[in-house]
Amino acid sequence: MKRSIVGCFIVLTAFCGMPWESSRIQAQSNNATQQPMPVIHFALRGNATQVPASFIGNLVFLQVRVNQSQPSLFQLGSAAPISSIDPNRASELGVADAPSPTLNLSDLDILLPRLTELPNQGFSTDVGRPYEGTLGGDFFRALVVEVDYGRQTVRLYDPAAYKYAGQGKALHLTFLSGLPVLEAKFMAGNKTIEGNFIVNTALESSVRISEAYARSHRLSMSRVKTIPVAAENSGGESLVIGRLKQFEIGPFAIPAPLGEFEAGKPEWNDPKIAGEIGGGILRRFGVVFDYTRQQMFLDPNSQFRDDESEDMSGISLIATGPGLKRFVVSQVRSGTPGAEAGIQKGDVIAGVDDEAAADLNLTAIRDLFRQVGHSYKLLIERNGQTHTVTIHMKRLL
Repeated sequence: MKRSIVGCFIVLTAFCGMPWESSRIQAQSNNATQQPMPVIHFALRGNATQVPASFIGNLVFLQVRVNQSQPSLFQLGSAAPISSIDPNRASELGVADAPSPTLNLSDLDILLPRLTELPNQGFSTDVGRPYEGTLGGDFFRALVVEVDYGRQTVRLYDPAAYKYAGQGKALHLTFLSGLPVLEAKFMAGNKTIEGNFIVNTALESSVRISEAYARSHRLSMSRVKTIPVAAENSGGESLVIGRLKQFEIGPFAIPAPLGEFEAGKPEWNDPKIAGEIGGGILRRFGVVFDYTRQQMFLDPNSQFRDDESEDMSGISLIATGPGLKRFVVSQVRSGTPGAEAGIQKGDVIAGVDDEAAADLNLTAIRDLFRQVGHSYKLLIERNGQTHTVTIHMKRLL
């Protein structure tokens, strides 16, 4: 579906990726570059393995055991300078403050100089699953990482033995403070802006653009009609959301992706950084990260030209309660289907079309709310009482 940037409004209900904490990330980047490289060991003298992976929305999680403990799901985070584990999860596994821990992934062991303990505030309520850890830049530097978003598989290779044999196009990666950066350009109306974008596999959305960078390149916000949205996990910072006309990476032009412009305090202190590329773009490809050779390969998959559907409800949801199965309305945009249906902030969605919400998950409900023209009967809990409303999805133009 072709869509013009002019006149296209969206409301974002899905979470927008982890907040950019520049000072902490800068410190981690400096520490990461000073640490020894992880040591990798493939079983049976091998040099590659496919590892169990879960794809939740546009995010990728790998099954990891720390020192042969119970498995955890670690998020794949190309923009996280170092790998880390949630402190509570480390305590549960009995690996808190473990010196030189080993990550066990299928037929691969990775000996780390250190596994930092870091919480990820807001992750669980926004993603709908507990946060357990992140595989960061040290992981990517030690291996060649192949993510096939179409087939939802992940393969890891020994860089010394790796040679790309696919049909994708090679793009040059540069590194700023240890973070992977690609040159890209985007179109807003008839204005084209080029810049360096951090590749962030832990960003759910397609593109996040620094508002300051856009202003410095004389991109008037009048070219991009937007709606301000409070990102649930952004620590109170706000974003404005709109649809770009096009986003280009190397020879690939992605039509009409959704773009986020950060508002308020700058998230990027480096004037060379235009923003971030996230999973909403990466899911359109098979992606190979080869940090050793400063390369990234992109091979378009069947999702390449898919229309990126925005939320059609105007409702923002978070997951709380036991098992993160209590879905609470955190925001309702005025003039949207959610507001028209009488849904209020603080309401709990207990059922969708006679199916208990607890039998669904946060991602599934958000996906339902991206189906244009669909109507749903919602069972709402409010102040100890329940009632039913009908909500009709529509594009918010």
